Amino acid sequence: MIKSQKDFFSGLMFAIIGGGFAWGATNYSIGTGARMGPGYFPLLLGILLAVLGCFTVFYSLIEHTEDGDKIGSFAWRPIIYILGANVIFGILLAGLPSLGLPPMGLIIAIYALTIIASKAGDVFKFKEVLMLATFLAVLSYLAFIKLLSLQMPVWPTFFTG
Repeated sequence: MIKSQKDFFSGLMFAIIGGGFAWGATNYSIGTGARMGPGYFPLLLGILLAVLGCFTVFYSLIEHTEDGDKIGSFAWRPIIYILGANVIFGILLAGLPSLGLPPMGLIIAIYALTIIASKAGDVFKFKEVLMLATFLAVLSYLAFIKLLSLQMPVWPTFFTG
């Protein structure tokens, strides 16, 4: 008998996703501990997540809670905002040539990502969101453009020519 629905279903989700990642990692060369292949890290993380999920499922069957930790309604709003923010980020960063949208660059894409994703929460403070977006944009510019020397547009092509 399930004594905590929240723990049971979250553990089941962890086990399924972890197992899926571990299984997907087997399509890559695993290698050894000394010479890790591209599938080594995802395989270990997938196994770790699956084991954590199994422990959580087991815990949900033995640990009694007062109300059974019922599952609430599905939170569609955060899912739509978070997934939408990531899609918009990708579109703004690389552009959409089929629709004639040029790349808008890293900075604008990060601002859009931060503003849209922050709408997923219950509280939206525009000033704080802009401060966070500025911090993330500066940090991303320094990390990806300056330190890693990645070749990606930083500003819209109509600004830089």
